Amino acid sequence: MCDKLVYDLAQEVEGSPSVFVRKDWVNILDNQNQNYGNNQSVLDTSQLSNSNKYMSYREAYLLVPFTISLASTASSVYSAGTNPPNGGTTAYFSPGAAATSADNAIGLKNWFGQIIHSFTLDYNGTTIIQQTPLVNMWNSFKLMTSLSYQDLLTQGATIGFWPDSSDTFQFVQGGAVDGVIGDSSAGFIPTFGPSAAGTGTCNNTNFMSSPTVYGEFSGLRTGTGNEGFSVRQRWINFNPDGYIGSTTATAAGVASSSTAYFGNLMFAGASTALWKSYIFKKLTGTSTTSPGIIQIAVSATVYLKHIHSFFNMVPLLKGVFMKMTMNLNNTTTAFSTISVSPVGANYQIKPRSLVLTSVSNPLGGVNPLMIASAGFVPSTSLTATTYTTPDGGLSLFQTGNASATAQSAAITCTITYRMNISVGSLCLDSTIAGLGAASSPLAKSVYLYIPAYSFNPVFEQAYLSSPVKEIKYSDIYQYQVINVGGGQTFNNLVTNGIANIKSVLILPFHTSTGSSTDVSQSGLGVPGTPVWQSPFDPAGTGPTSPMCAITNFNVQISGQNAIYNMEKYSFEQFNNQLYGYNAVNGGLTDGLTSGLVSRYDFDNCYCYYYVDVSRMLPVEMTVPKSVQIIGQNMSSRSVDLIVFVEYGVSISVDLLTGARV
Repeated sequence: MCDKLVYDLAQEVEGSPSVFVRKDWVNILDNQNQNYGNNQSVLDTSQLSNSNKYMSYREAYLLVPFTISLASTASSVYSAGTNPPNGGTTAYFSPGAAATSADNAIGLKNWFGQIIHSFTLDYNGTTIIQQTPLVNMWNSFKLMTSLSYQDLLTQGATIGFWPDSSDTFQFVQGGAVDGVIGDSSAGFIPTFGPSAAGTGTCNNTNFMSSPTVYGEFSGLRTGTGNEGFSVRQRWINFNPDGYIGSTTATAAGVASSSTAYFGNLMFAGASTALWKSYIFKKLTGTSTTSPGIIQIAVSATVYLKHIHSFFNMVPLLKGVFMKMTMNLNNTTTAFSTISVSPVGANYQIKPRSLVLTSVSNPLGGVNPLMIASAGFVPSTSLTATTYTTPDGGLSLFQTGNASATAQSAAITCTITYRMNISVGSLCLDSTIAGLGAASSPLAKSVYLYIPAYSFNPVFEQAYLSSPVKEIKYSDIYQYQVINVGGGQTFNNLVTNGIANIKSVLILPFHTSTGSSTDVSQSGLGVPGTPVWQSPFDPAGTGPTSPMCAITNFNVQISGQNAIYNMEKYSFEQFNNQLYGYNAVNGGLTDGLTSGLVSRYDFDNCYCYYYVDVSRMLPVEMTVPKSVQIIGQNMSSRSVDLIVFVEYGVSISVDLLTGARV
């Protein structure tokens, strides 16, 4: 084979004719006039349709500005007791100090496109892409099964994509906090209720620690660092005040005057001028009326081809008018942190619980933000000053030195917070805005960037020799099967009739219905809040809920089994159905393939149940068919099944005018 390549290279002639004589990148604003309070962005291409150039929507991308804000809504007074730690009575959120930095306390879930809850496209006045909620879940699945690890290295930082580790999750039982606060024998680990990592499924550790390999049963790597979460934080939390390399720091963690800072390499305001994602505000709390706040400005790139398959199939077009409507996951999360110090002398106040209060997403979509765990693992001495795994969320808790004089009662310190992500330059949460949130200094509107080509006349003539082009693409239909109990079977009709069905995808999540004390539910402690809105769990942005296996599984199309024998075993679903979907060469060529989901990932947190049902005679493609799913939930917890049915669609267009034919 290499000899043939050598011969072919020897026959090559240097140079080739230019197909295009010019390529220009143009950009246009959306129609919102910097106002995203209605959770929507509408963008039309009327400016492009009159340019007399060919537009390449396959290469186009959106520049979506995010403003991320985290603020303590009130400082906290210690509970009743004498001689509280630190010799004070009030705790403040202090992100402006190096020793209490909150730079790694929050981060984004996987892929910037999670901000888009649903997407609609009008082509020359006709809707050709229907509005489907939770479209970001389907798109995350496509990216997880099509990208390669090399794509992560070259594109990951651009699109905010690095998968969450599948084996670092924890599970914290839901319900009320246990009654042993202040009991040193409990080691500050709740037997029931919130932990310093949160509640429910928690995959929010960002300290890269090693798992225990001796002296206990295998626990995978649960509780150790989630690489994906940590990597994604580094892409957005650039701090101009940060130091370069290691520092000669004081015991308090404050860098010495000899330390080099990024300010030594960049002009003040360079991040703003370059629209580089960075932390633009850090305000340390000083009083009950001036609590702490930290804000991050993000310039996010979202490619159109990753939002919908239509853009990946569309040819070069001239004169076309499109109207894109995106419904946005602007989200506010309210939570609190609880630190405790037990009765007695010399006990420190240390992190105890990270408690979710509420999640506000008007569309019911994914919460794009995550809160880092405090990561505290108690040592044998409750007077110790060290933290075994100090995750980024530690700065959200009140911690401090012990009082030498015995406390008369267990002391608790609760700090309340609000966290918000908004498209645009403003924080759309009125409470945080009222606490002093600033406007982002980066982009204030959503932009569409698209390349415009001018043909070499010879090649343009050849391109237009067949002026009518059929565009074949896929759209999706979404359905939900709610509250399938642990061990229970399900047999549900998804749709009565869809033509040209391509595939069926099932994503299982711990159910969100039920009360906060019902441990069969998701355990978030907020009734009705779905797990994809949890700030501790990346579910819905690639991962599903962990270990949600299904057996006796099948999909029926018009009453006929799509899988010859009922699937009983995990390896059957992965080997026979999932592996190779969207991959280069269908995963059949060793040494040249793609996809980021391994069998190990599938068994843990990427429980994708996918079935290709596209094989049919051409005459059948226009016949509407029903879809039914059958199986048994092998998780001990109740699950909700999010079902996506992919179906084929086509339109014919005139390449020169963009008109539908």
